[in-house]
Amino acid sequence: MLIHWLAAMMTVMVLLCGCAAEVSRPTDRPMLQTPWAKDVSPLHVHSEYPRPQMVRADWLNLNGLWQFDFAEEGDAPPVGTKLPGEILVPFPVESQLSGIGKHADRLWYRRTFDIPAGWQGKHVLLHFGAVDYEAQVWINGESLGIHRGGYDAFTFDITEALIDSGAQEIVVGVWDPTDAGPQPRGKQVRDPKGIWYTPTTGIWQTVWLEPIPPFGRIDGLKLIPDVDASQLHVQLDDRFLTRSHNVDVVVLDQGREVARGGGLGRVDVQIPDARLWSPDDPFLYDVRITLRWWNDPKQVIDRVDSYFGMRKIEVGPDASGTTRLLLNGKPVFHIGTLDQGFWPDGLYTAPTDDALRHDVEMTKTLGFNTIRKHVKVEPDRWYYWCDVLGLLVWQDMPSGDAYIAPGKGEINRSEQSAAQFERELTRLVVGMGNHPCIVMWVPFNEGWGQYDTARIVQLIKELDPTRLVNSASGWNDVGAGDVHDIHSYPGPACPVVEANRAAVLGEFGGLGLAVDGHTWTDKTWGYRGMADSDQLTARYEALMRRVWKLRDDAGLSAAIYTQITDVETECNGLLTYDREVVKVDAARIAAANRGLLPTIVTIVETAEDAEVMWRYTFDEPAAGWAEPGYDDSSWEQGPAGFGRDGTPGAVVRTEWTTPDIWIRREFVLDADPADDLQLLVHHDEDAEIYLNGVLAAGLTGYTTSYEEAAITGEAGDRLGPGRNTVAIHCRQTTGGQYIDAGLVRVVPRTN
Repeated sequence: MLIHWLAAMMTVMVLLCGCAAEVSRPTDRPMLQTPWAKDVSPLHVHSEYPRPQMVRADWLNLNGLWQFDFAEEGDAPPVGTKLPGEILVPFPVESQLSGIGKHADRLWYRRTFDIPAGWQGKHVLLHFGAVDYEAQVWINGESLGIHRGGYDAFTFDITEALIDSGAQEIVVGVWDPTDAGPQPRGKQVRDPKGIWYTPTTGIWQTVWLEPIPPFGRIDGLKLIPDVDASQLHVQLDDRFLTRSHNVDVVVLDQGREVARGGGLGRVDVQIPDARLWSPDDPFLYDVRITLRWWNDPKQVIDRVDSYFGMRKIEVGPDASGTTRLLLNGKPVFHIGTLDQGFWPDGLYTAPTDDALRHDVEMTKTLGFNTIRKHVKVEPDRWYYWCDVLGLLVWQDMPSGDAYIAPGKGEINRSEQSAAQFERELTRLVVGMGNHPCIVMWVPFNEGWGQYDTARIVQLIKELDPTRLVNSASGWNDVGAGDVHDIHSYPGPACPVVEANRAAVLGEFGGLGLAVDGHTWTDKTWGYRGMADSDQLTARYEALMRRVWKLRDDAGLSAAIYTQITDVETECNGLLTYDREVVKVDAARIAAANRGLLPTIVTIVETAEDAEVMWRYTFDEPAAGWAEPGYDDSSWEQGPAGFGRDGTPGAVVRTEWTTPDIWIRREFVLDADPADDLQLLVHHDEDAEIYLNGVLAAGLTGYTTSYEEAAITGEAGDRLGPGRNTVAIHCRQTTGGQYIDAGLVRVVPRTN
């Protein structure tokens, strides 16, 4: 049983090395796990073929239990030496599923393996999906080299290091400084808190072996769809090809051949009546690529199976001339979630392939068509599920190096830091470039390590001219790239549309709700706290109503909500961190993401609608000030809203700069109100709202726009035809300040 294995492994490793740092965990509750943890065992761990776009029939998975030890700088590699502990690969050392749950900067891995008899006479490649951060590999005591970079796949040809018979030994030494170094690391820190999370050290993606032919092979495969020409361009690395070779490319639709081409380094295949890939129709063609001798076409040297989607992404005008994101020549509004790719039991590594698929499927179920993969790179199989299920992906480059504040420009990166960043960025763009789901590269997020932005955009464009580049998501815009991206919490907001750049909202939302029994720690946070699932769902609908309005009125082309799941102490996910609870009404969220929202009918106007007069005072009034019969004739009179210029979302017509304000007005209802009346309020900060002398809502904190708020039952009962009174006390302590309110009727959608 997995739980017995984990318990035993934890005991072994605690005894093994007290020098390693414990990973931060709550001590008063069981460790949080996803439903897929029960499916993990040393004999069954990420057993799927790891590279779905370049599949060979023969391979050997090296995932499972490896010998393990913590290391010190300068240690000799433990060649031929059994290590005292065991770790479950490919889970990072800090994770529960690794069996260890400790952090250290330096690690040793060791295991043995046998070469299958059928591989005799072939070369053998050793593949690592990803190791964070630096990995040195020895086979049978021979050092094969060092790889630096925590997010990209790398390969060694181990043929010459293999012994003729018997068990082969592999040793891997790892060093990862996490946030003590300038290398790309995303949100990993040694002291996790807030928006910074537990580090991942060591092997965290599949390790595997593959036999290849000794005289030429298919490598460096690039599949480039050309929708305008109805062609697929197939490119191969010509270092492994000679003039004696020939490449056959066959395109298949569910096993039926639809196109064929031949050549050598590049093959252009005409696709008749091409069926285009999109989130609504994520159709994928299969493709079989065969390497033969040109003078003996019956002899197959190498063969791989792959797939591709015919799709085109660009920026251009819609029918009204507004700059939009175009998919296959048509405007598509990108409604997405921020996806950070963390798991409570596996950290960077999902427990299983089913878990990877679940997150993508749930995103689709909730009505999103886009995912922003946030400062992390996933295994190939995650992108495979996005390809298959139909989701557009904005792919961030993991950040690193120095942080700069909003509006402060760019940093001066060291030559070493810049070289490593650009090395890993290049590997990302080239390595993931065949996935149709990826439509935009995002090199920088919120000024984290941002430098030479315009040059970096040009670098990406040269590497991949077929996709869009978002030069910097949030904060420091230098006018480069295909979009102008801002962040607004809770938002939404829209930058000014430009002639050659679309206006996008790279982050907004952050509505927080902790679900007891499904949190990483007792203390959690979100950008805006919600009371329960009903309020979270309703507030999400309100945000999306404004998002769709910004699309129609301001030219917004995309909105990315924070976020799909909780992450450690951050509880602003639509799902809990363990994926056990969907915190919202999924059907209502999906409808909102498609623009199918309840209708809001104004009953009592706010300052957004008209110049509405109120009585107001800055001095605390006598008792009974909220009652309908109170004499407010000595109060000042002025139009709403009341506040300070510059307060986000405010329509200030009467200045208010003191700590407190009391306001009153009368309004007339033509008939008995229905139960679906709600307050429409913009408050900064705490506000008590009374209807006919009864407390209708007590609101804390602040908003940055007008939001619906429920009316208490007793206050609702006091409303009636004829004259009614609304009275509000608002108190402000710091920052912006504003108060205004009205009444609306929320009419549910009927389709």
